[in-house]
Amino acid sequence: MVTIHDLGEYTFSALLRNTLEKFGERPALSLVHGEPITYHEFQLMMKKLARVMTANGFAPGKKVAIFGQGMPQWGGFYLATVCRGGIAIPLLPDFTSSEVETILRHVQVDMMVVSKALYPKVKDIEASILPVILAMEDFSPLRGKSANMNRGFLPKPIKVKEDDLASIIYTSGTTGTPKGVELTHKNLVWTAIQCQTIHRVNKFDRCLSFLPLSHVYEFTIGFVLQMLNGSCIYYLERPPTVSTLLPAFQKVRPTIVLSVPMVMEKIYKHKILPALNGTKFRRFFHTLPVLGSLMDIAAGLQLKKAFGRKIRFFGIGGARLDPEVELFLKRAHFPYAIGYGLTETSPLLAGSGPKETVPGTVGPVLEGVELRILHPSKQTGIGEVIVRGPNVMQGYYRDFKLTEEAFTTESDSCGLGWFKTGDLGILENRRGRPWLSLKGRSKNMILGSSGENIYPEDIEFVLNQHPLVAESLVVEGEKGGLVALVKLAEHTASAVGHALGHAVHEVKEDFLYKREELLLEIQYFVNKRVNKNSRIASVQRVEDFEKTASQKIKRYLYHLHHGHEKG
Repeated sequence: MVTIHDLGEYTFSALLRNTLEKFGERPALSLVHGEPITYHEFQLMMKKLARVMTANGFAPGKKVAIFGQGMPQWGGFYLATVCRGGIAIPLLPDFTSSEVETILRHVQVDMMVVSKALYPKVKDIEASILPVILAMEDFSPLRGKSANMNRGFLPKPIKVKEDDLASIIYTSGTTGTPKGVELTHKNLVWTAIQCQTIHRVNKFDRCLSFLPLSHVYEFTIGFVLQMLNGSCIYYLERPPTVSTLLPAFQKVRPTIVLSVPMVMEKIYKHKILPALNGTKFRRFFHTLPVLGSLMDIAAGLQLKKAFGRKIRFFGIGGARLDPEVELFLKRAHFPYAIGYGLTETSPLLAGSGPKETVPGTVGPVLEGVELRILHPSKQTGIGEVIVRGPNVMQGYYRDFKLTEEAFTTESDSCGLGWFKTGDLGILENRRGRPWLSLKGRSKNMILGSSGENIYPEDIEFVLNQHPLVAESLVVEGEKGGLVALVKLAEHTASAVGHALGHAVHEVKEDFLYKREELLLEIQYFVNKRVNKNSRIASVQRVEDFEKTASQKIKRYLYHLHHGHEKG
C-alpha cells in the first residue's frame, strides 16, 4: 500500500516520481488489442508530447483541454500538463460542439488535445477561442506548430504545490447548467491514496477501463489509484456494448473493473434473470431457500467466467444500483463494490469493498472525510448529506455566488463551510464505523398532498422490476399526483406477450393498439408494490431518456408539457 510517506506530498509530480522508482519496468498502459507500454516508456512518451506542447506556447498556468476517449495518450497529456504547472480541462466525449464551445469560452483555454474521432466537433471553432489543437493519438498539430519530439526543447518540470489547481472539470450533471469544478493536486491524489482503505491495488492487477477518463470517478479510481500502485490499465477502443465488452474481458482477464449500474442491471435483466426463471421448474426451485441460493451461486460463477475469471473488484458507482440486482450479486458471492461521491469531492465520500457490502447501503465513510446529516427528520433520520475534508473542491470556476451557495455558512480553517451534496441520506453506526445509506436527491423529493415526503427513486426501482420497463422516471403531475415516464423494452416481444396474455405474433401486430392496456398494467404492477402515498396516477411513454456520462437521466429535461403518450 502506497502512503503519503512514500510520496512526501500530495502532488502528481510526487506520485509519478514514486511510481517510476518502484514500478518503472512494469506494464503500465495499453489498448485492449495492443501491447502494454512500461511506466518508463510512458515517461518517454510524456517528454515527447511535452516538447510539442511547449512549441505551441505551453507554460505554467496555461489551460489545456483534453477531449478524447480513453487511451494511454490521454493520461500522458494530463500528467504532462499538471506536472509542469498547467491546468487540465477534461471534457466528456459526449459533449456536443456547442457545449464544448461554451465551456472553452468560459474557461479560456490555451490549447486542446483531441482524439481524431472527436475532432469534427471542434474543427470549426474559431482560432480566437481555440488557438492550438493537437491530435491525441500521434501528437501532431491540427492547428499550431510542429516540433521535433525527440530532440526539441524540453522545459524542466517546475515545483508544483499541493494546493495548485490541477483540473477544472465541467460536467453536464443533472441540473442542466455545466459548471467548472476546481480540483487541486491534493484533492485528487489524497482521494486516490484513501481509496486503498476500501480495496488494495497492487502491481499485478489489471484494470479494464471503458468509462470516460474525463469523469472523475474513472479518473481517480481507474487511473490515479492504478498508477499509484503500478497496476496495468487496458482501454477499450470502442464504445462499451455487450459485443465489445465480453471479448475484452476474455482477452484482458481483468482483476479490477469500474462500471456504472446500468451495465450490471442490463446483464442481470437480459441474461441472468431469464436463465434463473426461464421455466416454471426453475422459477419454483429458485424460491426454495437452499436450492435458490445454490442457483444464485452457480449464476455468479458463470458471471465471473464471462468477466475472465480473475475479477477481484467490480466497482459500481455514478448512480444508485437496483436493489434486486444488488441482492443477487450478494447472494451470488460476486465481488462487487459500492461507492458514493461527486465531482466536487474528487469523488469518493463513502464506499464498501467486495467483502463488506450490505445491500441497500453505501458503506462506511471514507477515512479522513467528515460527513454528517443536515437537519435530519425526527421520524426517519433522513436529511441532506454534507461533508468536509481534503477531497472537497476549491469552488466553481469564476462563479463566486454558486460556490457560496454550495457550502454552509459554518466555515473551517480554509474559509469554507461544509459542502452540501444535495443528496438525502441516513448515517448510522455499523461495525463500529459511521455507515451511509442514501435515499435520493433533495431536489427530486416530492411533497405529497398530506405533507409527506415522497422519494421518486424508490418508486422507479419498483417500476424497473417490470419485465417491459427498460427505464423510468417519476415526476409530479400538473394537477398533482405522480406520473411515471417509462421507456418500454419493446424488443422483448415474448415478455410483451406474457404481460398482455397474447401470442407473440399477435403482439407484434397489435402492439400499438395494446400499448394503452400495457401502460395500465404497468401502473397496476407498481401500485401493488408501493405505499399509498407513492402510488402512480398515470403512466406515460417516452422513446428514450437523455443521460449524463454516468448514465443518469437528466431529470430537468422532463416535464409533462413535452407531449409524452398517456396511459
